[in-house]
Amino acid sequence: MFNLNEFISTYVTKRPRSMFEKDISDNHGSLSDAIEGKHILVIGGAGSIGSSFIRAILPYQPSELVVVDSNENALTELTRGLRSSGSYVPDIYLSYPMDYSSITFQKMFKVHKGFDIVANFSAHKHVRSEKDIYSVEALLRNNVINAKGLLDLLETFPPQIYFCVSTDKAANPVNIMGASKRIMEDLIFSYSSFFPVKTARFANVAFSNGSLPQGFLERINQGQPISAPLDVKRYFVSPQESGQICMLSAILGANRAIFFPKLEEQQMMTFDKIAEDLLVYMGYEIAYCSSDFEAIEKSKKWETGMPYPVHFSRADTSGEKAFEEFYVEGENIDLERFRSLGVIMNKTVPDKSAVIDLIADLDRAFESERCNKVDVVNIISAYLPNFEHMETGKSLDGKM
Repeated sequence: MFNLNEFISTYVTKRPRSMFEKDISDNHGSLSDAIEGKHILVIGGAGSIGSSFIRAILPYQPSELVVVDSNENALTELTRGLRSSGSYVPDIYLSYPMDYSSITFQKMFKVHKGFDIVANFSAHKHVRSEKDIYSVEALLRNNVINAKGLLDLLETFPPQIYFCVSTDKAANPVNIMGASKRIMEDLIFSYSSFFPVKTARFANVAFSNGSLPQGFLERINQGQPISAPLDVKRYFVSPQESGQICMLSAILGANRAIFFPKLEEQQMMTFDKIAEDLLVYMGYEIAYCSSDFEAIEKSKKWETGMPYPVHFSRADTSGEKAFEEFYVEGENIDLERFRSLGVIMNKTVPDKSAVIDLIADLDRAFESERCNKVDVVNIISAYLPNFEHMETGKSLDGKM
C-alpha cells in the first residue's frame, strides 16, 4: 500500500521526523499557556496548511475553534477527519463555509465579539494565478484588498494574536503572487500598533492541495502522463511541518516577526527528481519522452507493467523563479533563538498611508475595462522598486 507520509520523509524532505519537533518540545509550556482555553478563528482552515495548523494547535486544548473556508467539501472532510481521529476537539467547534470578505462573515465575527487568536490562511498561492488581468485581479483582491477589510474588522475587536502566511517568493519577488505577499507583509505590519501581527515565509508544502507533486498522484490515478520542470529547485516541508511552523510563528513570535525554516541549499529538490522517485517507489519503470505530445500518445497505449510516460523540460513560463530565498540583504536575522527556525526581527513599521494608497490605486485600476496585466505590474513596481517581474508570455495553464 502506498504510504504518502513515508514517501515524503524518505525522498522529499529526507527527514524521519519533523524538523520542528525539538523546538516544539523546548517551548511546550509557552505554547500551552498561549493556546489553552483560548477562542481561535482559522480562516482558510480546510486547506493544506490551515488544516495542518489546526492539528498542531488542538493538543493544547483551545476552548473554542471556529473554522471558515469557502470550500464546503474540504471543510466537511476536515471536520470528519478531526472527529474520526480521536484527537481533542473543543466543545465549541464551528465550521462555516463562507468567504471571509462577505457580509455574512462580518456578522458572525461581530456576534462572537472577536477571537483571542486569528489565523488567516486564505490566499492565492500559485504562480499560475497571474495568467491574465482577471486572474491577477482575483489574486490581488484575495491576498491584499480583502485582507485589508479583514484587518479593519479586527480593529473593532482586536485579537491577542493575528497570523497569516507569507511565502519565500516575497523575498525579491519576480511574480505577482510573490509581490502580493510582500505587499501583504507591509499591510499587516501597518496594523501592528492595534494588535500583534506575525507571519512566516516558508517553502513548498510537499503534496499539498493543488501542488505539482499532488498532481503526479492524480495523473497516475487517471493513467495520464507526468510532466515536470527539470531546472526548478525548491525547498520542501512536510504537511505536518507546515502547520507547526505556523503555530510556532503565531504563538512565539514577537510583533512584526517573520519566521522561516533553517534549510540549506543542498536540501533543495527538483520536481523531475520527485516524479522519478515517486514512480520507482510505486513500482514503475520510466519512459522518458521528448514532448508533451509524445507522452500523451504513449499514455493512450499504456497498460499495467509498461514503463510510465513522462516529459521533463526546462521552465519557460512567466514568474518562475529558478531558486528560493527566505530573506534579503538588510533584514535583521536571528538564527540563535530556535533550533530549526530563523526569525526576521524588528521590521520597520510601514507607512500605512502608502499601503492604503497602493490598494486604492489597484482598486481604481480594476474598475477600468482597459486595465491590463502590464498596468498592474507598473502600479506594484512603483511601490516595490525591487520588483522585477519575469514575463515570458507563457502560462502554466498551457502545459501539462
